[in-house]
Amino acid sequence: MTKKINNYEIVKGLIDATVKKMSLNRSVYNILSEPQNVVEVAIPVQMDDGSINVIKGYRSQHNNALGPYKGGIRFHQDVDIDEVKALSAWMTLKCALLNVPFGGSKGGVVVDPRELSPGELERLSRGYIRAISPILGMDIDIPAPDVGTDGRVMGWMLDEFSRYKNYGEFGMITGKPIIVGGSLGRVEATSRGAMFIIREAARAMGINMKGAEVVVQGFGNVGGNAVKILHEVGCRILAVSDVYGGVYNPKGLDVPSLQEYYAQNGTLKDFPGSQNIGNKELLTLKCDILVPAAVENQITGQNAANINAKIVAEAANGPTTPDADKILAERKILVLPDVLTNAGGVTVSYFEWVQNRYGYYWSEDEVNDRLERKMVEAFNTIYSLYRNRKDVDMRGAAYMVAIERIYEAMRVRGWLGHQVQPEVKREVKFA
Repeated sequence: MTKKINNYEIVKGLIDATVKKMSLNRSVYNILSEPQNVVEVAIPVQMDDGSINVIKGYRSQHNNALGPYKGGIRFHQDVDIDEVKALSAWMTLKCALLNVPFGGSKGGVVVDPRELSPGELERLSRGYIRAISPILGMDIDIPAPDVGTDGRVMGWMLDEFSRYKNYGEFGMITGKPIIVGGSLGRVEATSRGAMFIIREAARAMGINMKGAEVVVQGFGNVGGNAVKILHEVGCRILAVSDVYGGVYNPKGLDVPSLQEYYAQNGTLKDFPGSQNIGNKELLTLKCDILVPAAVENQITGQNAANINAKIVAEAANGPTTPDADKILAERKILVLPDVLTNAGGVTVSYFEWVQNRYGYYWSEDEVNDRLERKMVEAFNTIYSLYRNRKDVDMRGAAYMVAIERIYEAMRVRGWLGHQVQPEVKREVKFA
């Protein structure tokens, strides 16, 4: 049995290396290497047959130097405490990178939601949010959807929290239905943000998006919408996969028909005009842009030498391991890191939170325009640092920009003590 890769140790290692590269005081690493709060709860859920199952859940609140904690809630059978800690740390970095005034958090429930009836899923959702309600709120910690959850689940959670508070606090959760304060553009935000980053990187590398050959791993909310949006801007989608496997056509898939087929059948397998392909084989197809949009640790030291793309755009969290990063860098494959590429979701969640706070809502075009400006600004800052320094890749540059901002917030708030690194002109130059 293959040992599970510990993403919490990976993110701590990346923070450690960045703090050293930036010559920051060790106190910065000491604070960022551990979440500020971690809660574990046991949720009794009545099943449809009348029995009671007790399901474990977590919430990790990593760092709130820049603002309230912010992070999704994941329902997945493989969730564990270290994964949730890692995801909360990534959220802290992501928010700092996009200049969004939040810190990072993450929630996880150890369950396969596909095995639950709608009633069981609702009772679990309400039970989880009820258990962690004391540490939530629009100025404390704001959840959102993640793997295995969606707007419907957020609606139940909003309602349960409102019962706990005895009034409606729409801004305590994002990614919720439009009718109860959700934002237009939120469902596609992660994928649209990824498209903006891919577009900017392609432009920098001289790749024309019209006709660019793209392979997407994953066909959930992020992967499915990425396929749709990249197709709309002119990319040719060669292959795409879900948890059961993928489909491939070297001439390009008929994306509208593929979406219709998936909606009718719940699988991509045997889509007419394509050949079935396994997820492992899909990752090594020749293409311009590879988009891992599924789960963590898909590109590793074992398969990185076989990646056949010019750009790897991490629409998922943590799809590339550190040993794979080194191999891809040696092969001159540009990796667009997750903390940048998939930050569109938290950015539009921020927009939703802002709209909730003052009760005035923007059009979808306004949301998308604001998202584009945020993503392009972040890309330019990171790409400029990456081009100007020969000792960092794009991930390293992203971590340096994010940690610089978090460090400065912690410094001015007095978290680092009176004798730790006074305000000086620092090495990191932002575009």
